[in-house]
Amino acid sequence: MKKIGLIVLAAFIGGVAAIGAYKLFERHDDGFTIADRQNMMFAKNPIVSSSTGAPDFVQAAAAVSPAVVHIKTTYAAKSGNGGRDMGDIFEQFFGFGGGGMQRVPRQPQAASGSGVILTSDGYIATNNHVVDGADKIEVILSNRRKVTAKVVGKDSNTDLALIKIDVNGLPFIKMGNSDNVQVGEWVLAVGFPLDLQTTVTAGIVSAKARNIGILNRESGQMTQEEYEEYQRTGKLPSRTNNSIEAFIQTDAAINPGNSGGALVNANGELIGINAAIASQTGRNEGYGFAIPVNLAKKILEDFRKYGSVKRGYIGVSFKPLDADMAEELKTKEIAGLYVSEVVPNGGAEAAGIKSGDIIKKVNGVDIYDSPDLQEKIGRMSPGDKVNLTVLKTDGSLKNVSVTLKPEGVINPVLAKNNTKEKATGTNISALGASFAPASDAQKSKYGIKNGVVVTDVVPGKLFDYWDVHKGLIITKVNGTAVNSAADIQKALPASRDGKVTITGVSERGAFTFSFNGGE
Repeated sequence: MKKIGLIVLAAFIGGVAAIGAYKLFERHDDGFTIADRQNMMFAKNPIVSSSTGAPDFVQAAAAVSPAVVHIKTTYAAKSGNGGRDMGDIFEQFFGFGGGGMQRVPRQPQAASGSGVILTSDGYIATNNHVVDGADKIEVILSNRRKVTAKVVGKDSNTDLALIKIDVNGLPFIKMGNSDNVQVGEWVLAVGFPLDLQTTVTAGIVSAKARNIGILNRESGQMTQEEYEEYQRTGKLPSRTNNSIEAFIQTDAAINPGNSGGALVNANGELIGINAAIASQTGRNEGYGFAIPVNLAKKILEDFRKYGSVKRGYIGVSFKPLDADMAEELKTKEIAGLYVSEVVPNGGAEAAGIKSGDIIKKVNGVDIYDSPDLQEKIGRMSPGDKVNLTVLKTDGSLKNVSVTLKPEGVINPVLAKNNTKEKATGTNISALGASFAPASDAQKSKYGIKNGVVVTDVVPGKLFDYWDVHKGLIITKVNGTAVNSAADIQKALPASRDGKVTITGVSERGAFTFSFNGGE
């Protein structure tokens, strides 16, 4: 009896110590990441770590539903991306109207989506397109309490956002491992579709690492002609861009309003953030797409630490190989990524990678298409090293270590401008943007004689308001040719009726913006 009593006492003391340590960590954020805090909470969770589970979803649904929230957003009467839900996105994605790049001011309106609680103190993951441009974000909890949220960080290149509410003691979802997800396994989609209350739908994983082109289209990186070609052939245009698409594809029913909700496995573990549907009508027609949680972990943690994504780059443009592309490039290789361009000052250049090389593996894993590489690099930060297996043009196979560089070092727009003034650009506060003269290489590329590059756009200012993006090259302002920020400054007063007309070129082709400069 004495021995049993000692064992019980020891167990009691250990339990009290564990709870006390958790409460200490909960009160004081001493540099622990979201994943660290989850690991402390779920250290003794009986859920097994494998991705698959029994096809009885009652327990998983009961565990997850309280941690999925309804997000409602409102927007002022202004131009931009306000008031969008997934129906809006896919109306643009599948059915283009007229209007080109002309912006039309909108009346006040509202939209809704879903979010996933990650920590007990109110960090919530959702989609960028759910909260982007919103003047007010409200979160409705499972107990129907309504609270106002603030944006911690958002990123259009992954369509992820992190918001925060000032509430403690919240239920939250355990993050799983999306690398363990298998095609054919059961999954649940949990969210607030069509303004309904919490809804759980079931399906299977149909595919992994899907690239559907929506983020390229939404960020203005794909022209109308390129998109039509993509619809016809299924091939995306080859260029350097920052969008990362490696979606988990599922046939669990996902509808407008599910954006930002949870995709979980049968064990109730979060494996993805629902983001998109493939539909001609804007409603579920069989396939939904979710951002893998292993990619989301890194992006969301960056938001929490820095407020933005600290993204590392290899520094190459590439073309995924298949039989047709191999024939076009006159190579016998039909798998891997063909390096079409090496960006100056990038990690790839420093590692000796050259145009014509073929990237075959990343960290020892075979790669076949863009998402295989981009999603893995998307989990890493500047300064991290990635091991690539490269087939050189001489037929030799080499393993190289590439140190990822930050965007400012290898950005093709900035890398060719060497002076400090040109790298940072000259700011014009009236437009809320910075500008630098276009390089000779850029002028030659676009067939222009003059131009000024938009090197930075200040959030909330005029250019941001009218969706003028960094990297665009402006050739004329109010009909006057420009070659410097000073030329732009001089041309602004020449506007008629308070309107500003900007002409230029981008990867999408020629464009003209016309807007009220005084708004």
